[in-house]
Amino acid sequence: MDHFTFTRKDFPTHFLFGSATSSYQIEGHGFGGAGPTHWDSFAVTPGNVVRAENGEIACDHYHHFEADLDLAAAAGLDCYRFSTSWARVLPEGTGTPNPEGLDFYDRLTDAMLERGLKPCATLYHWELPQPLADLGGWRNRDIGNWFAEFTEVIMGRIGDRMYSVAPINEPWCVGWLSHFLGHHAPGLRDIRATARAMHHVLLAHGRAIEVMRGLGMDNLGAVFNFEWATPVDDSAAAQAAAETYDAIYNRFFLGGVFKGAYPEPALKGLEPHLPKGWQEDFKTITQPVDWCGLNYYTRKVIGADDGPWPHYAELDGPLPKTQMGWEIYPDGLYQFLTRTAADYTGDLPLIVTENGMANPDVITGGRVPDPERIAYVDAHLARVRRAIADGVPVQGYFLWSLMDNYEWALGYEKRFGMVHVDFDTLVRTPKASYYALKEALTG
Repeated sequence: MDHFTFTRKDFPTHFLFGSATSSYQIEGHGFGGAGPTHWDSFAVTPGNVVRAENGEIACDHYHHFEADLDLAAAAGLDCYRFSTSWARVLPEGTGTPNPEGLDFYDRLTDAMLERGLKPCATLYHWELPQPLADLGGWRNRDIGNWFAEFTEVIMGRIGDRMYSVAPINEPWCVGWLSHFLGHHAPGLRDIRATARAMHHVLLAHGRAIEVMRGLGMDNLGAVFNFEWATPVDDSAAAQAAAETYDAIYNRFFLGGVFKGAYPEPALKGLEPHLPKGWQEDFKTITQPVDWCGLNYYTRKVIGADDGPWPHYAELDGPLPKTQMGWEIYPDGLYQFLTRTAADYTGDLPLIVTENGMANPDVITGGRVPDPERIAYVDAHLARVRRAIADGVPVQGYFLWSLMDNYEWALGYEKRFGMVHVDFDTLVRTPKASYYALKEALTG
């Protein structure tokens, strides 16, 4: 497939198209006075990251941001979703800001506006300042106030020019993936740490919303990641296992923000480990937001497991897979858009804040063919159109990612970008998907 089956005209007049990135994955954390993060520590620990690669240089977006934004604007995108690095702004996590860090985000914001790109900020995309990690990080209730301070500093500087802001990208990754499965920094496998991190990440979200409202800001949202849970068979055990997976992955954080309650199948294992008085935090966690963001990539086939809670196992599924080994299941995006609106958000605008695929893209004769990515995005946007036709208030779609980048524990191996990056020379080469999207949006 070398072109999309849609054009901009197939979407509502005010529907927004964008691409998304994150600070540690592209900027180059070794520049501009940024402080150490728990990702730096995690990456130099043997066995945690492929080839012990880190974000010290990444795509060197810190020095190439103008050319990168030129590419985003030339593709006909309306928005650019970026994240701010807490440790770049506050190297100690709290206290004295780093002037170079604030200046960088100032310049980045102005460069977006100069190119007609709406700045869509995410305050936190996983790179916790190491001094705060030393104090327990997301396990420590004080992180709500630390994060509020960071929010005040960074949005006090650039908040007046933001189109939209969400506090935290993918709470499940911050909580479960990093503290229960141990795949991301801080690399823990501890259910007590997990329960606290999952709760405190929502407390921090709520505190950030309060701070930004206090600054007079609006168009504030919450961004969650989703994986559709498909039971491996019709057995009661498989159904229960899939329900538990769904509760932990998909319903826990939505429930906290929009219902002021956590789902029972998740509480079954987590409640004994939640901090004392956790229910009282919902008045902060449920601060009203203006939109809800959904990050969606794949589904998981779930079977029962007779080991300790949560009693489920992720099984190999039959569908075609991406370079990540993730099944391609576009129907899941439609299912989540419709279910989220029906069960949690009502008329609130929904935004697909991340969707895309990793593919082993290579430059061939100066070109980068990636028909698999074009087909993937096309199929998912077809489900977005179907949801809109069914009355779901979907108002935007962001492709992950603008460019190949540091893929966390997988280093620089997995390529998600519509722009190819040579990590030795830092040369950017737009892929076929880039040109196809440009044609769809501007043709």
